[in-house]
Amino acid sequence: MSSNTTTQGFSNVRQTRFWQKGFLASQSAYVLVALLVLIVIMSFASANFLTPGNIGNIARNFSFIAIATLGITLVIITGGIDLSVGSTIAFTATITSLIMVGLNKIGFAPFPGAAMIVSVLGGLGAAAVIGFGNGFAVAKLKLSPFVTTLGTLSIIRGLTYVFTYGRGTGPTGPDKELFLALTSGQLGGVPVGFIYLIILAVIMWVVLNHTAWGRHVYAIGGNESAGRLTGVPVDRVKIQVYMLCAMAAGFNGIIISGWLGSAPANLATGYELNIIAAAVIGGANLAGGVGGAAGAIIGCILIEVIRNGLVLARVDPYWQQTLVGCIIVAAVLVDRFRSLRNG
Repeated sequence: MSSNTTTQGFSNVRQTRFWQKGFLASQSAYVLVALLVLIVIMSFASANFLTPGNIGNIARNFSFIAIATLGITLVIITGGIDLSVGSTIAFTATITSLIMVGLNKIGFAPFPGAAMIVSVLGGLGAAAVIGFGNGFAVAKLKLSPFVTTLGTLSIIRGLTYVFTYGRGTGPTGPDKELFLALTSGQLGGVPVGFIYLIILAVIMWVVLNHTAWGRHVYAIGGNESAGRLTGVPVDRVKIQVYMLCAMAAGFNGIIISGWLGSAPANLATGYELNIIAAAVIGGANLAGGVGGAAGAIIGCILIEVIRNGLVLARVDPYWQQTLVGCIIVAAVLVDRFRSLRNG
């Protein structure tokens, strides 16, 4: 048999189809298809679903957890978890408001927007400290991410109540209107929270896919021991990832407090469940090594579309969490079947 014939005979062995490559082969693609089907169904079920006002509500509402979902996706890619994101949202919003109130009392206003800038930086700084504590405990002290962040959840929520005596705080002073405009306003009819989300998602996509740091994040989740042997600074990257996760949650908290006009002490209670659910539904694998910005956003949109559709259909809202849980199980099953098939 000639070499040409031999080559031709084996040319189709293990040939990869276009839908088995890249994004199309990921769980995020399956979830995106499910989302599109759900949107079509909802549009027929309710005439109000695709109205500009309702689309704006969906864009704003899912942005309230989507930025935090980007952060926790980074942690999940490394094989970790952060249960304290909900408490971090509340704590950061509270610290930001308290600083703004304090600066207003002492008349701090060297230039327009100064008090707001200092307050926001102070809030994000507090979030970074929380993230550093989680990351240090996980990376250096080798504590379980689940137990560590579960403890942080309680500690930070408790401190939020301690600092506020259980009462909510709110932005005040000469920069209040600017703060509200930059957190709850609109730009060209688009909620600013959604704009922040898209900018951060693009940055995250570029970093994960086109930088050495991004490759290190995936390497840690794929095989941490192998990563160490190849020179990946595992401990440092883990700490950085937890800090970014906490700061993303904190930024989400600042946006939510701007929309509400205050920072209640019980803000974002239970949000960590929806945030983790959105990341997992979007394709982040709790075992590590898999996940991305697009999947995180798709997961958030799917959860919000379900919630919004249930409200429009006047379905008992208590069914929302049940359906989200069913979707998580379905997403994991689909990913499992897909892995077995490709394997």
